[in-house]
Amino acid sequence: MSKTGLIVRSTHGLVAALALVPLLGGCFTAGGSSETNTTTGRLRVVLAVPPVQALSPYSNDATALGKLSVAEGLTALDRDGAAVPALATSWTRPDATTWVFELRKAKFHDGTEFTADSVVGALDHANAAKTKPRVLSDVSLTAKADDADTVTITTKSADPVLPLRLASPALGIFSPKAYAPDGTVSPVGTGTGPFRITGLTGKTQASLDRFDDYWGGKAKASGIDVTWVADGAARTNALRAGEADIAEWIPTAQAPLLDENTRHEVPSVRADSLILNTSAGIFTDPALRAAVRGAVDGSALVDSVFSGYADAGQGLFGPAVPWAAGQRTGVSGRPQATTVDETRSKTQGRTLRLATYTNRAELPEAATVVQQQLERAGFTVQQDVREYTQMEADLLAGKYDALILSRVTLLDTGDAVAYLASDYLSNGVYNIAGLKDPAVDQAITAAAEEGDTALRREKIMRAEAEILRTDAVVPLVHEKVVQGVGTGVEGVLLDPRERSLINLDTHLK
Repeated sequence: MSKTGLIVRSTHGLVAALALVPLLGGCFTAGGSSETNTTTGRLRVVLAVPPVQALSPYSNDATALGKLSVAEGLTALDRDGAAVPALATSWTRPDATTWVFELRKAKFHDGTEFTADSVVGALDHANAAKTKPRVLSDVSLTAKADDADTVTITTKSADPVLPLRLASPALGIFSPKAYAPDGTVSPVGTGTGPFRITGLTGKTQASLDRFDDYWGGKAKASGIDVTWVADGAARTNALRAGEADIAEWIPTAQAPLLDENTRHEVPSVRADSLILNTSAGIFTDPALRAAVRGAVDGSALVDSVFSGYADAGQGLFGPAVPWAAGQRTGVSGRPQATTVDETRSKTQGRTLRLATYTNRAELPEAATVVQQQLERAGFTVQQDVREYTQMEADLLAGKYDALILSRVTLLDTGDAVAYLASDYLSNGVYNIAGLKDPAVDQAITAAAEEGDTALRREKIMRAEAEILRTDAVVPLVHEKVVQGVGTGVEGVLLDPRERSLINLDTHLK
C-alpha cells in the first residue's frame, strides 16, 4: 500500500527539457492567514472545476462535496464499487419495489439531529428540483419515515441498484435549513461529513473546518482550505512551490515536472469522447455522423496529447471497468459514411461548431487534433473553447454541433446504467447528444431492470452497442488521471471513480 491509500503504478516516459511555467505565489491559501499549514494542521487543496451553482448538490458541484467529505448519503461505495453503510446502518428489501433503511445517530453541521424526516425532506427536494440530479433520471422514488430511525423508500418500478444510487454525491442529506423556498440548496454549514463548510468565496475559494461532532470520530486534519484553479499548469506549480498539499488533475504535459514521489497515476473510469448533436444542425444526418466516426482516430491522441497517460477508446467503458472488454458486443446496423465530396456537398459551407473546455488541460489540444481529422474528411470546423461553467447551459441547450467531453462513467452510482440513462436515454437529464432512439431506450431500460449482476453487465454492453450504432458518440480515449500529492501528506484517496479525495484519515505528517 502506498502512503496515499491505494496501490498506484509508477509513471514512465519522463520528458526531458520541458519549459518551466513560472511559479505562481501567494494565491492558493484561503483566508490569507500568515500561519503555516504545518502549524494549523489544515490541508491546502487545489481543485480544477470551479463551482457552477455555489456547491449545489443538484449540479456537477456535488462531486466536490464528496471529495471534501462535506456531505453524505444513506450509503457509500467501497473500493470495489459495492454499497456500504453511511448515514444508514443497514437495509432490507421486502419486495421488488420497497427498501427499508435503518439510520444511525448523527448530527448536521448546524447542530440539529439527523432523523428519518431529514431523509424524506432531502429526497423530496431532489425529486422536485428544477434540474433533477442525473442519478434520478431513470427512477421514480418516494420516501416515508416509519419512525425517527427508519425510512422506507419505494420505487415506481423495480430498482435493484437503489443502494448504489443512494451513494451518489447528488443525494447527500442536508439539514432542513439548507433548502430554500426557491429550490436552491446550500451545503454551507448544513452537511453531516467530517468537514463543514464555513465560507465560500464565489467560484474561487472555500474554507472548511473539522466537524468535531461527526458520528465517525474526529478527522485528523483540522480543516481544509480549497482553491479552484482551472489552469492545469497553475495547479501543478502550486504543488511544486509548496503552496498546495494536494493538487488534482495534473495535466499530462505537466506531470514530468513533478517529483515521482508526488506524482500518482490512477487508472480512471473517465472516458473522453466526441459527442455529436443529433437533435439539431448537420448531425441530424446519420451519414454525416458516420463520416465523423470514420474520420476521428482517438489513438492519435494517446501519445501526442496525453503523453501515454491514456488508452485508445474502444467503447464507452475502458480498462478501469475490467469486466467491460470481455463482454463487449459487436456493433451492427450503422449507416454508410459520406465521402469527402458528399460531406462538403451536404454541409454546403456550414461550419461545424466544435466545443470543449479548459478545465482539463488536454482537451483543447485534443480538439485541435480532432479538428484536423474532421477537416481532412471534408468538414469546416470552428472551435469554441472556454471554461466549463461558461458553456454548460449552452451544451444542454444543444447550441453546439459537437463536444469533446471528459466524463466519469461510473460517477453517479458506481453502476454504469445511471451514466447511460442520464446521457443517452431520450429523456436523460444530461443528454447533450439530444439522442432519441427507441432501440437505445429499450436496451438501457432492460439493463436497468436486471438484478443479476452478470446479466446486468451483459445488458449494459448491449446498450453500449446500441448507442455506438447511432454514432451519437465517438469514443476517443480512456484517461489515466494524475493526482499531485505533497510528500508531507498521508491518507489521500486515489479513486478511479474520482468521487473521493479527503477523508477522516487524510492529514499532514
